[in-house]
Amino acid sequence: MIIMQTNHGEIKIELDAEKAPVTAANFTQYVKDGFYDGTVFHRVIDGFMVQGGGFTEDMTQKRVNESIENEANNGLSNTVGTIAMARTSDPHSATAQFFININDNTFLDFKAESAQGWGYCVFGKVVEGMDVVNKIKAVATGNRGMHQDVPLETVVIEKVTIAE
Repeated sequence: MIIMQTNHGEIKIELDAEKAPVTAANFTQYVKDGFYDGTVFHRVIDGFMVQGGGFTEDMTQKRVNESIENEANNGLSNTVGTIAMARTSDPHSATAQFFININDNTFLDFKAESAQGWGYCVFGKVVEGMDVVNKIKAVATGNRGMHQDVPLETVVIEKVTIAE
């Protein structure tokens, strides 16, 4: 169980290490390293998802570990309350950034082992704190430099821990 303390409240996340072992281990390592502490939800799109885990409050991108293999072909779906890895157009480019689905985004699911078909790997789900996620999705957003959909009032991930 992962506990994500934000300035909007607490989110509890259960990882699926059985279906997404590489991704769950990668996320857990970032948590153990304290990587997410003091990062922000830097991209919020109501009706879609809230994304975080890569930038500090001043929108400086943090240095990340090596990218991991995309495990989106694990049968898990990008439905409301699931957590998935963010990535670039390269299917196997996920590092630290993640997003929480606030809608059923099944169009992000795995379809084929191709550049367009890989999808986004779901590796867990919110088990407590969807009310907090819903508060975050409702914040006003705008542009900040080259970044779009950035919360105008910073949404800070204060601390992320592993519950015993």
